[in-house]
Order: sequence, then C-alpha cells, then structure tokens
Amino acid sequence: MTELLTRYGDVALIWFDGLGQQEKYNGRCFHDLIHRLQPATLINDRIGLPGDYGTPEQFAPKGIPTKKPWGTNDGGTMTDWTKKGNLPRPEEFRLWETCMTINETWAYNKNDRKFKSSRALIRTLVDVASKGGNFLLNVGPTPEGTIQPEFQERLLAIGKWLKVNGDSIYGTTYGPLQELAFGRSTQEGNMVYIHVFDWPSGAARSHRPGRTGRCRVVAGGPEAAEVHSKRTQLKIEVPTEAPDSDVSVVALKMK
Repeated sequence: MTELLTRYGDVALIWFDGLGQQEKYNGRCFHDLIHRLQPATLINDRIGLPGDYGTPEQFAPKGIPTKKPWGTNDGGTMTDWTKKGNLPRPEEFRLWETCMTINETWAYNKNDRKFKSSRALIRTLVDVASKGGNFLLNVGPTPEGTIQPEFQERLLAIGKWLKVNGDSIYGTTYGPLQELAFGRSTQEGNMVYIHVFDWPSGAARSHRPGRTGRCRVVAGGPEAAEVHSKRTQLKIEVPTEAPDSDVSVVALKMK
C-alpha cells in the first residue's frame, strides 16, 4: 500500500474488495496510512469501516443513502436509506455508487450469456442518478484485449441515450420528486429532470416540487410540454407518444 501511495503520483481512490471477514484486516490501520500519505484519496467501504462512500453491488438502494446508522460487518452493503419519497438533509447524504455487471460476471466469461438489456442498464443509470449515486458499470475485456460485441452494443446504446439526455445525468444529484410511480427525477440548480419510464396516455402528475416555470421534452425537438401547477400538484401535458422508447426526459425549470 505504501508503494502504491508513494510511487505513482496522486491517487484518486483506493477500492478495497474481496475481503471476507473484514474486521480481521485492521481497516483503521490502512485508513490512517492512506490519510497520512495521500490525504485527498477516497476510500471505499470494504475493509470493515464505512469509508468515504458506499458500494452496493448489483442493485440500487430503495431510497437515498444516508450516513447513519451504519451496519457493522455487512460486507460493504448499504444498510440505511431514506424512506420512499423523503429527502435527506445535505449533511445526512452519503456518497455512494452502484457496482454492476453487464451480464453476471466480473470479468470475461464466454459462457455467461445472461446480458442485461440496454433499456435495463439505462434505467438503472437513471435510478442511481435519481438517488445521488454514481454508476460503476463493469466491462471485462477478452484475453485479446477486445470488448465483446454484446458489451459494445449496450455501451453504445447508453452513449446514444446520453448524447441526447446527458444534461439530466451529468452534474446532477437526487431529485425533489422521489415518489414518482412512472419514473425518477434528478436536479441541477434550478433545473429538475423528470425521467419517464412509463409514458402516460394523458398528463403526468406528481407532487409539486416548488414554483415551476417552463418545461420541455428533451428528445421531443422544439415542441414544449405544458405545465400546470396547483398548490400541491404538478400537471404536465405531454405528447401522446413517448419520444424515447427507453426513458423519455422532461426538463422543468424552477422559478
């Protein structure tokens, strides 16, 4: 560990993994060493201590992760999150990332054909972002150093979606509308992005997140959706057909 932290310049993070019975590794010793040699280095939660961020694996938490209480010796799994629909105070929010594979293997495995669909991966990305998390998506190269076609297809599909809808993901945090039955929300500044999984046949409705202004369907060209705001409810009139078959995004500017 000392060699890694002293011979290779600035180290962004140390990601411990594969440590059964974490308590036997004296995680505090390693934390102290890392903080002494590289104070800015982030540490994950897989050496018996909470670390700087959580790393749930192959799933997204039910709600927004918070800092406490923290379960002991739980294998690094996130153990506490807000109840559905609730927002934590900024000081309660816990940094986190979901770690996930495209099939079921953390490496190349030619026999593993259980690939997640592009739609499922895009919706997982949205779900994670809507709770303030990062999405760590694994890609296992072949022995020749290439990326298998099934992985390429899914990564390109995610990239294509992000090319249009990236503003609703990059630089955002958890959205104010956590109770949406038809999708998820993210937020950056005064912009709220509503990600619609199940496109409504009429208007989309939710609890009002605050004073609302203009809104538009991101993938719908210049056509703007109509927003009607009552004291407790937000109503958005949208086109009859979803502009994106995976996830359609409505951008809502708050006043």
